[in-house]
Amino acid sequence: MSLKKFSRLLVTILLTGKVFAQSPNIIFIVADDLGYGDIGVNGQKLIRTPNIDALAKEGVTFTDFHAGAPVCSPSRSVLITGLHTGHTTIRGNATKKGGIAGNKGKQTVYRASLAKDDFTVGKLMQQSGYTTALMGKWHLDGYDTLATPIHRGFDEFSGWLISYSETYANGYWPAKRYTNGKLTDVLPNQGGKKGYYTDDICTDESLDFLSRQKKAKKPFLLMINYNSPHSPLDAVDSTVYNEKDWPQDMKIYASMVHHLDENVGRIKRYLIDSGLSKNTIVFFCSDNGPRSEETKQQTAVADFFDSNGDFRGYKRDTYEGGVRVPLIVWAPGKIKAGSISKEPAYFADVMPTFGDIAHSKVKYNTDGISIYPFIKGQKSGEPRFLYWEFFERGFEQAVRYGKWKAVKAHGKTELYDLQKDLGEVNDVAKQNPAIIQKIDAYLSNNRTESPFWPID
Repeated sequence: MSLKKFSRLLVTILLTGKVFAQSPNIIFIVADDLGYGDIGVNGQKLIRTPNIDALAKEGVTFTDFHAGAPVCSPSRSVLITGLHTGHTTIRGNATKKGGIAGNKGKQTVYRASLAKDDFTVGKLMQQSGYTTALMGKWHLDGYDTLATPIHRGFDEFSGWLISYSETYANGYWPAKRYTNGKLTDVLPNQGGKKGYYTDDICTDESLDFLSRQKKAKKPFLLMINYNSPHSPLDAVDSTVYNEKDWPQDMKIYASMVHHLDENVGRIKRYLIDSGLSKNTIVFFCSDNGPRSEETKQQTAVADFFDSNGDFRGYKRDTYEGGVRVPLIVWAPGKIKAGSISKEPAYFADVMPTFGDIAHSKVKYNTDGISIYPFIKGQKSGEPRFLYWEFFERGFEQAVRYGKWKAVKAHGKTELYDLQKDLGEVNDVAKQNPAIIQKIDAYLSNNRTESPFWPID
């Protein structure tokens, strides 16, 4: 800093009595296939989630927040690029045309990856002066080993890639871990042993990163992407609910969610004990609705726990049960404890929210808005469109517009008034032609064609 600039800063401090604080650190925690209704704060009665519930009690809970898509890869693509599924690069788990071939079990599957020129939240925060790290599930590399987080805007990455998952992942007990460009052995899991649970690895790596940031001069963004409670049903301790007269599948699933909650608690305790909580904002959410696969086992588990809450549908549905997810924001001293936001929002909003928190001046394209004002208690003005598209059952589109939810498939547009009909039971399209006209006009003009997911 030049003497002239230093003098100006010194004069400002003397006149105002203010020292300019470092921008807040950000931690974004994502569960995998955790339903809206799987946590206590959202009505869960059977599974204990005391740490997540404490975040809500001490922070703000969004009751109308949505994932980017009803399945993993496109949802995370929306999260990372700030573009909805009509614009983001990855619009499905597997491509309809093109992509890179790889193995999924005995199947050959084609996937797409985030492109080199995709502007990501990692790049945004790097350019805004943040150290960036991602631990756990990425799922945006397709089968391209040069499309990892460290190739797309993150300074550090440790987790698993799709390219290696078939060979090394071993479900929740991986034999190898991809760490900053290298495959490393997970020694307790060699030879098929179950010694080190993947969510515990993720937490330990995150705590190591945080320990190195305590004295850092730069703020940080840390994304923690857990595997739980995605299939297969496999808990680190399946005895947590042994006193319950439940089928074994239910005990295992509940134990997985409970252990996820314990890991969230470990992160929170470290932030408080280290003092990092004084300038850190923590987000907790899920990547889509519950039920990993459309099987009797997964459906029975989701129905037993009412994992989708009051909503219609599961993962792979564009109804609310497939896309509405928990969002809790915790920032001691920065937001009103125990507050509720009913603002409709979704993953496309995360990137501009982070930019707002960082006071970033970086310019980029986004389909979202900053929800930071809502986190701090502001109410919204005019309704806006939230958009989804999905391809696994033919081309589907869905939007939210204020109280309205529309789902369009096979040429028909259904319309639901969510103020009166959270379960999306009563189609009121015929009674509201003006709203349908407005929504159909939006649907036909707010997407671009994808080479990987062409419309038939």
